[in-house]
Amino acid sequence: MTPPAGGKAARRAAAAAAAATATAAAASAKVTSVLDVISGAPAPDADPPISSDSAGSAGSVGSSEPPPATLSPEHAASEHAAPEHAAPEHAEHPATTGYGAPASDACSVLWDHDGTSAYGTAATARFFVIVEQPGPWGRDVARESHLDRELGAELEGRTSRAGGRFMLIRRPGGHPAHDGPRHVFVAHAGARPEDAWLLVAEVDHVGDLLGLDWGALARGSRALVQASLLGSRPAEPTLLVCTNGRRDVCCAVRGRPLAAHAARVAPGRAWEVSHTGGHRFAPTAVLLPWGQTFARLDERASEWLLGASESGHLPAELLGPLHDRGRSGVAGPSQCAESHVRAETGETRLAALWADAPEAVEDGWDVTVTHADGRRWHVRVTREPAGRTRPESCGKKAVEVHEHRATIVEAWF
Repeated sequence: MTPPAGGKAARRAAAAAAAATATAAAASAKVTSVLDVISGAPAPDADPPISSDSAGSAGSVGSSEPPPATLSPEHAASEHAAPEHAAPEHAEHPATTGYGAPASDACSVLWDHDGTSAYGTAATARFFVIVEQPGPWGRDVARESHLDRELGAELEGRTSRAGGRFMLIRRPGGHPAHDGPRHVFVAHAGARPEDAWLLVAEVDHVGDLLGLDWGALARGSRALVQASLLGSRPAEPTLLVCTNGRRDVCCAVRGRPLAAHAARVAPGRAWEVSHTGGHRFAPTAVLLPWGQTFARLDERASEWLLGASESGHLPAELLGPLHDRGRSGVAGPSQCAESHVRAETGETRLAALWADAPEAVEDGWDVTVTHADGRRWHVRVTREPAGRTRPESCGKKAVEVHEHRATIVEAWF
């Protein structure tokens, strides 16, 4: 018996509606995935394990931080038109196409607007142990990535106990997880920039790093460290740009485009890094081997840095409190004093200036800064309230802002 015409029409209409619903769901999922990439959140099927300590981090469920940056119509259209294959190394990628647009109340936007001094804010570390780890990163990268959790914790512990800093890096652009040899960088920043050095190696097993001569690394003995890291060799100055959206949305939205640009300018000398501290100054970066740390970088600044550092210099344009956070090998007050004298004298040679350890006084610290030509400066450093409150990281409560400030008390020539 032939079914009534009305039944066929109903079934055809139902099938069409189901197909439309499936198409819409797929499109919605694709846009959501792109938004996650822009905000720094890993794809749902690639989330690293999240500890209870990181439940409030950017991109986490239940986070109190601002929602991810919205995707422009142009980016959304280009994403739908993109072919379904992996992008070549350092090619344009949804997370690195042009600068992101952080929310107007994002921490770095507020601190940019205020022009708060960045002097003396570099994370202190005499040396760095840095491991290439593709794939997504969590807030606590040593334990929340595709790196073995116990191995990551052990490497981080050994590094920090010896006075260094453990970080993960990955190539800018897409972040597919993959196995194979990893790049490893070991850098000694030292108390004086003239003592800085940088080694690189490719290792098949990250566990091989447990054989590093940690005592020699803390002392800055390059020969002994190189002997303990098979296949290691001297490396060119390298720029690490913070891009971990699980630490702070600003680092992903503003850092990833910068890292991608720097990697196109100087392939192999620029990487995404897991954490530099100072989200409020995003985009932030660390220049190895000196541990020289920067705030509020842009594409042109990254080009200046990569070019000048080849000859052991800093760009003159980045001297001063807007961009110079200090050198990690010394304490915050010494960082501030050294940066202040560098800006006052216009000295761009990294090895030409160094600050001694700070001496506490009643209202701050006294620091002696020395030039390679014999000049010396007695600098008084204070840490004073700026008269406003700001969040130091997106989603966190605003706190009173303090700045390191320096004054040259006396100079000897």
